[in-house]
Amino acid sequence: MTPRGAIYPGSFDPVTFGHLDVISRAAHLFDSVIVAVATGEGKHPLFPVADRIQMLKESTCDNPAIEVVSLDGLLVDFARDRGIFTVIRGLRAVSDFEFEFQMALMNRKLEARLETVFLTPKEDYTYLSSRIVKEVARLGGDVSPFVPAPATKMLKAVFP
Repeated sequence: MTPRGAIYPGSFDPVTFGHLDVISRAAHLFDSVIVAVATGEGKHPLFPVADRIQMLKESTCDNPAIEVVSLDGLLVDFARDRGIFTVIRGLRAVSDFEFEFQMALMNRKLEARLETVFLTPKEDYTYLSSRIVKEVARLGGDVSPFVPAPATKMLKAVFP
């Protein structure tokens, strides 16, 4: 039987418990999961890609089936290079669906073998977003209930 892999792309700026829940769910469904950290230059990320990769590696180090790498360029090219044609996307609410659906169709148009699997995080995390977490940190709030320790540490360094 051929191993089944999946790619979970995102900016992860910073990684949240919602992201980690989706990664965990994907790791139960697939033999390997590549967490592809988008350089995100268009989004103006708070953290450089190397820091986001470090946060994710430290937060997922207990699962050898998870690989964390940088993604620069089109996801379809990355998928072709890796020979993996399943993409994981998290859906927190109905409002996420329209954008994610459009992206899935565009990716499939660019690469017919690419399939997108939508996973929902645990209900406790449906309200979480990296944007909201950064705002809480910026305003001096405690982000530790929302992000893993490596992300908490990096956020505290930026917003003391």
